[in-house]
Amino acid sequence: MITKYNKTAGFYGFSALIPWTLWLLVAWLSHQDQQSPALQITRQMLGIAGLAAPFAVALYYITRDPDLIRDFKSRFFNLAQVRLVYVLIAVFLIWLCIVAAQLLSLLLGHSLDQFQVSGQPSFTSSFLSPWMILILAPILEELAWHCYGTDTLRRKFNLFSTSMIFAVYWVIWHIPLSFIKGYYHSKVVAEGPIYALNFVFSLFVFVIIMNWLYYKTNRNILITILFHLSANISNEMFATHPDSKVIQTGLLLIFSVFILIKERNLFFNRSLDEDGTALRNRNTIADLQISIIERKTAASPDTRSFPAKSVGFLQDPEWK
Repeated sequence: MITKYNKTAGFYGFSALIPWTLWLLVAWLSHQDQQSPALQITRQMLGIAGLAAPFAVALYYITRDPDLIRDFKSRFFNLAQVRLVYVLIAVFLIWLCIVAAQLLSLLLGHSLDQFQVSGQPSFTSSFLSPWMILILAPILEELAWHCYGTDTLRRKFNLFSTSMIFAVYWVIWHIPLSFIKGYYHSKVVAEGPIYALNFVFSLFVFVIIMNWLYYKTNRNILITILFHLSANISNEMFATHPDSKVIQTGLLLIFSVFILIKERNLFFNRSLDEDGTALRNRNTIADLQISIIERKTAASPDTRSFPAKSVGFLQDPEWK
């Protein structure tokens, strides 16, 4: 099925061109002296349109193929195949890391005030609540990136390369947001180059973990939305010092290195089944089954004429 996600250039081209155009316009409007209610609403609507554009592009390509439509629907309702451990990781990993990072930051002299629940995100929003933006962004983004974007790259590259290529793209995709006055990304840039670079590096680590969850749950889209949503809320619920976010990235890096080592076949073997299972492992199982049948055939006079085509399904190209 992944081979049908074959509009890589079109998807990524339009998914960058449309948001960049809209967000650069929003950035220009955000620096105007007169910020009337109508202008603020216009800015907000253009910003959301840019956020939704990649999903619209994904839908355009998906709805042109009935097989992709069925695949898209199935990846929302395959919850029975999702193990609880991956749901718990998606919900709590980022939160645990930010809490641990804030505890470690105390050793650097930072205050316990970081643990105060802020009740207000670190950025402003002129029309919708900032919390609404934090909730809406993961939904719209992951409906694009993991409905079409990840699979169209995975069609050509192993999962590690897919993750790195997408992370580079995602960094570039976010750039116009740093020019919007009062927005989260502009504040990160204003905090200094170290914190801006930390945001960039954190995206690479984040993508590795998210794609790991995605393929370990049989390409479930909801798990990626849940993970992204948890990250957004966890990083904004406390009065976190920027140094703590650097420490958090380090902790997530340790976790990502762990899963890269533990799941090296998943990340570095290009020939993977769509549910993330290495075909090499499946070949090993098939070979073992064939070996057992051959031994039984050799041992039993009654089965020496066992037809080869009876085990042909194990040698079918779909298994390899």
